Amino acid sequence: MGHHHAEKRLGAEDLKGLYQNIDRRNFLNKTAMGMGAVALQQLIAPFGASGATLEEQVMTALPSIAPKAKRVVFLFMAGGPSQFETFDYKPKLRDLFGSELPDSVRKGQRLTGMSANQSSLPVVPSLYDFKQHGKSGTWVSELLPYTSQVVDELCVIKSMYTEQINHDPAITFFQTGHQLPGRPSIGSWLSYGLGSENKNLPAFIVLISKNASKDQPLYARLWGNGFLPSEHQGVQFRAGKDPVLFLKDPEGYDGADRKEMLGYLQQLNEVQNEPWSDPEINARISQYEMAYRMQTSVPEVLDTSDESKEVFDLYGPDSRENGSYAANCILARKLLEKDVRFVQLYHQGWDNHGNLPQNIRHQCSQIDQPTAALITDLKRRGMLEDTLVVWGGEFGRTVYSQGKLSKNEYGRDHHPRCFSMWMAGAGVKAGHSHGQTDDFSYNIIKDPVHVHDMQATMLHLMGIDHEQLVYKFQGRRFRLTDVHGNVIKSILG
Repeated sequence: MGHHHAEKRLGAEDLKGLYQNIDRRNFLNKTAMGMGAVALQQLIAPFGASGATLEEQVMTALPSIAPKAKRVVFLFMAGGPSQFETFDYKPKLRDLFGSELPDSVRKGQRLTGMSANQSSLPVVPSLYDFKQHGKSGTWVSELLPYTSQVVDELCVIKSMYTEQINHDPAITFFQTGHQLPGRPSIGSWLSYGLGSENKNLPAFIVLISKNASKDQPLYARLWGNGFLPSEHQGVQFRAGKDPVLFLKDPEGYDGADRKEMLGYLQQLNEVQNEPWSDPEINARISQYEMAYRMQTSVPEVLDTSDESKEVFDLYGPDSRENGSYAANCILARKLLEKDVRFVQLYHQGWDNHGNLPQNIRHQCSQIDQPTAALITDLKRRGMLEDTLVVWGGEFGRTVYSQGKLSKNEYGRDHHPRCFSMWMAGAGVKAGHSHGQTDDFSYNIIKDPVHVHDMQATMLHLMGIDHEQLVYKFQGRRFRLTDVHGNVIKSILG
């Protein structure tokens, strides 16, 4: 295909079929939507910059909050880490080993089908010791020796809770604000609300540990765009020769005329968009253009050959294994340096219904050093002050043992009533503990934090009022926090 053809424009005569069958109803629909968009444009034009898109002007017109964070990295521990073996120290349980969970503590609360038929609910304390660390004196399990060294950078929230008691709805709820599939994920909301600061990379990127136990499945819809325009979906980067699927040119194709081909493709899409005014057509154009730019930007950002030995030593022995949690932490830092707005790491394997002591030791050994290294690395590069780091899973674990019980072997069931997470970095109180649970870590007795509160706080730190970030779909206005959520002001620095 010669270059002299590139200037030719595809007009209506080339694709007459696209213009046929425009009846009275279609005409009125299109002109009505067009006039509505023009009216909205005129309303918000004083607030928007010249040449800004309608979406950008809508966001500019919203009440603004001074952002503390420019970017987020969400370290999601899929499966539900036990608070008893990580951050919620309960020394009084040691004298209650094997005793029945008091009815006054349980209060008739719902159990999963895995525990509901147990003849008893025997209390089991953690096998592992806790010590206080840092100037803050924060209690941390012996399973997290590296995390304990950076604890003065963390804000540990011990009073998280959710309504969802099973994995799929609980993870979906945390990512999208609703337990049923179909809503946009938090990264997609941020991409929609704030756009991208790097035009050569997606605003929302997902990394999944290849060295994690695959106890609970992860679905692409967890980082999906839902009903938002499709350019806001998360893009998964994988380990291996094809980090982004379908991005490389086919074998035997040198790509010399790729830009010209995309130019013709864009013209075809524009011709289709002219009669139909479908936002997804513009999204498609945008994604083709992004894919073209990513062909050069992705190999560059994935190349860790320029990282020093000291960096690999900092992140631990797994950091040279492509696709491991440790390697993904290094990659996350590189993506954040490239101004990717939202990076999410998933690490599975925390669903410890049996043999918890051995399993959780293994899980902590995989994530402890790299997580602490990420905090250290961001801080020494001057990035922690405007990067929000979040660590945690979809719910906690029960104080009672599920299945076989001994001092060295026990399991814990799902527990949505209270669990622990932490945040660090931009705008969050460092060396701070928030909330308190009872002596059984079964109920919250001080400063509860709902999942919607956490989502509202994350948006707030990024400069967004969660009540203002809305999207109208099928006649209803939706937002990440639905009709709930309060910013946790007491943890803000």
